[in-house]
Amino acid sequence: MIASSIIDKYYQPGSKGWTILTEHSKAVRDLALEVITKHPELHADASFVSEAAMLHDIGIFMTNAAELECFGPHPYICHGYLGRELLDKEGLHDYALVCERHTGAGLSLGQIIDQKLPVPGRDMLPVSVEEEIICFADKFFSKSRELTKAKSIKKIRSSMEKHGQNQIIRFNNWCERFL
Repeated sequence: MIASSIIDKYYQPGSKGWTILTEHSKAVRDLALEVITKHPELHADASFVSEAAMLHDIGIFMTNAAELECFGPHPYICHGYLGRELLDKEGLHDYALVCERHTGAGLSLGQIIDQKLPVPGRDMLPVSVEEEIICFADKFFSKSRELTKAKSIKKIRSSMEKHGQNQIIRFNNWCERFL
């Protein structure tokens, strides 16, 4: 498995940070694979989704999120593009794009500029159906609370309100397509 060797390269197996990352990622992976099973018409690549879902948060260790056992110098919102840079260096470009494009319901260049987000100035929106499915599934699981208990759609929408209407619209569209 690509994901387990990459995760074990950057996280100490069995550590709290490793456990948080892997348990969260497994929950995201399992929901994403459920979506694929329910919707064969999407023609999503289940093998890719399985690996990419496990790697989508690989960059969290480079952020300052003590509750996740992450003590890096960057704000948490940077974990997506940092994960992309890390996986690009590993030669895993397609997986790297999932990292960058999963934050929130994706980040548009306009949102990055308007909110003065500390990330590179480019669109970071999910493009492929696989990226969309992983981004959607990720919204259901927290890394700081119960790792494997899915949040309600109402709670997800409520937490997205502060990030703008486009985030909610994108999520609502995914609910229609994937549930």
